[in-house]
Amino acid sequence: MREYTSPGAVKVPPGDSPIAALLARADTHPHVAALAYRDGNRFVDITTEEFVREVRELAAGLVALGIEPGSRIGIFSATRYEFTYLQYAIWAADCAAVTIYETSSAEQVRWIVGDSGAVGVFCENDQLKAVLDEVAGDLPDCRHQFVIEGGGIDQLKAAATDDARQEVDRRIKAINQDDIALLIYTSGTTGRPKGCVLTQHNFIWDVRQVVAGLPDLFKPGSSNLMFLPLAHSFAQVVQVGCVTTGVKIGYSTGAQNLVEELAMLRPRWVFSVPRVFEKVYNSAKRKADTEGKGKIFDIGVNVAVDFSREEQAGKVSFKTKALHAIFDKLLFGKLRDVFGGRLEYAISGGAALGERLGHFFRGIGLTVLEGYGLTETTAATFVNRPGDIKIGTVGHPIPGVSVKIADDGEILIKGGCVFRGYWNNEAATEAVFSGDGWFHSGDVGELDHEGFLRITGRKKELIVTAGGKNVAPAVLEDLIRAHPLISQCMVIGDAQPFIAALVTLDPETVPEWAAEKELGDLSMAELAVHPHVLEAVQVAIDEANKAVSKAESVRTFRILDEDFTIEGGELTPTLKVKRSVIGKKYGHVIDEIYTK
Repeated sequence: MREYTSPGAVKVPPGDSPIAALLARADTHPHVAALAYRDGNRFVDITTEEFVREVRELAAGLVALGIEPGSRIGIFSATRYEFTYLQYAIWAADCAAVTIYETSSAEQVRWIVGDSGAVGVFCENDQLKAVLDEVAGDLPDCRHQFVIEGGGIDQLKAAATDDARQEVDRRIKAINQDDIALLIYTSGTTGRPKGCVLTQHNFIWDVRQVVAGLPDLFKPGSSNLMFLPLAHSFAQVVQVGCVTTGVKIGYSTGAQNLVEELAMLRPRWVFSVPRVFEKVYNSAKRKADTEGKGKIFDIGVNVAVDFSREEQAGKVSFKTKALHAIFDKLLFGKLRDVFGGRLEYAISGGAALGERLGHFFRGIGLTVLEGYGLTETTAATFVNRPGDIKIGTVGHPIPGVSVKIADDGEILIKGGCVFRGYWNNEAATEAVFSGDGWFHSGDVGELDHEGFLRITGRKKELIVTAGGKNVAPAVLEDLIRAHPLISQCMVIGDAQPFIAALVTLDPETVPEWAAEKELGDLSMAELAVHPHVLEAVQVAIDEANKAVSKAESVRTFRILDEDFTIEGGELTPTLKVKRSVIGKKYGHVIDEIYTK
């Protein structure tokens, strides 16, 4: 199949928007919890009525400051409930929010705030305000600066007047679906970030289709733990979908508290990037090995994978059912408890999850619904759905979205979710749209006979060896990274005689493993060249190579003595490797591989 359109698109009326959806929810369910924040050992609910009251006051504060409709306002913060308050307040003032990752450097902040023409920025804390201050002299239009943890919310509300409150009512009624809702700057693995213009229509259209496609998740009374950055479009769509349908959002206080907070909130579903699921699996594997139960764990993994594969094929054997029942008591129930005990579904996006891991989680009773989208397509564009799932694919398009596979394998997309273009960058916009309106994703994939999409690689990341062999690095990287000792991997070999890999060790897993091997006193640099570590990584390489041809297989590898990080610039905020950055930083290692 070369082209497919998902049926059943929900019609979006002209007056619909994220803020209109929130107000409608407040009219019908004012006392139902919409948001929740952590206070000590519990989550405190915020009702829809309280949420709207805060949003109106904050919007009135923006109006009272003289901020005009259509103005851009930055939010430079990690995920927290005040982020949601401010974003909806910006919308209620008929302005556009500009999201900025809390990990952004001063230069990135200067570019995003300056390029967007933001008239104000909300910084999470004094540390982020200091980052903004470094470049504030280059941003004369950014006149309004607030610190959330420094009383900025109360300061803004204190500015509100009765006239401003009445103006907010007028502005909400005047919101047009062509108005800009968000400017999200693509973190990008290369080059300067581009501002993706997402309109009010893009957002509400996408949310309405996602909700229609996933009714079992967006069900009133459900809850979801928000821990991914709200600066990212994936989290944005989930946020608006939850607010619109009455799914309570609990805000995590950080990845280090995730397991504890999952047990406290006990959500029905979560959403994440694949690395989090890999970490959960690897942590469980490490714990089993440490307790001398590694072999039992491995058998249980195979049982879970077999159960899921057979279920997908349409028939589970008696033997697999019996083994599954045994391991459900021995292992699977304990793993489900890690997620709070109530979790039924998880949405995974941002990168490929890996087929075996998807089968493993479904086999233990947690269905991971893998999806796909880009910031340019308002994130949620394809998703597997309960009852309509094929592990190893990213599912069908959401209702009303069309997909076409170009002659060179590139994925082309049409639908109401596709963005208007790049802010202040007409040339870049023209480059990603064909003459007949198809958006060029830059990703390569295949449609099967049922319309399920399988991502096979990134067009720009395809490696062409000196022998002319095309290699999609993601396939190998996903498999190698699944090993408990490995944190990150980057496959290399463009214009080279063979494929190789740069590997980093997991700083959480390796110390315990090293202690077991009586290597506890060795540094990461020493471990990176130790025979025991090299042997373990070679096992991961050999396993990954089974999935590809000999010409595509990893011939050799090097273990680096430090991990890739966001702070170090090697990873994007969604944990994708920045190939050009790593290539430059470790160019001497790559040269050594190919000149040896």
